[in-house]
Amino acid sequence: MAQLTWEKSSLPNKSKTSRPAWERYKFLAGGGVLLAIVAILVLSGTLSGARFFLSVDSVVHNASYVGQTVRLTGAVLGDTIVYDPKTGDLAFTIAHVPDQFDDLATALHESVTDPSRTRLKIVMKNQVMPDLLQHEAQAILTGKMGDDGMFYATELNLKCPSRFGQGMPELNHPVVKTN
Repeated sequence: MAQLTWEKSSLPNKSKTSRPAWERYKFLAGGGVLLAIVAILVLSGTLSGARFFLSVDSVVHNASYVGQTVRLTGAVLGDTIVYDPKTGDLAFTIAHVPDQFDDLATALHESVTDPSRTRLKIVMKNQVMPDLLQHEAQAILTGKMGDDGMFYATELNLKCPSRFGQGMPELNHPVVKTN
């Protein structure tokens, strides 16, 4: 009977050869660059998003906002809503809502009933009448403050705590956007 034997080859195993040090460092450097980019993006996003919108007081009482695109918030005064379905022109007034409050519905109600709160007229062109645009809704608007003291909005988001229940301020309902 024949015997089989196995002998280990004396040829060097190429898969176990070590890589030069510079190859390992280029992967570490690439990973470090990627980590730095991610950190910069997270930091800049956090800093720019720290203030989601401005108050009516901030925009009305600071002339540096005239002509600049800003995002602001206020409580809608229902009796000021004027809509022309033929032209799509929409106008309404918002009142200042304080930055700090316990209950959004209460803060909106107090804002529209207090005549001493700063008010700002909003103008939008070529719009469809939003269903959620009603008395005491919170309006979050993007647009520009005009020299004439009116705010020309290009985007409107509405929050209506009386319709969706209190304690749900995260419900953002985009209803109107123009270019």
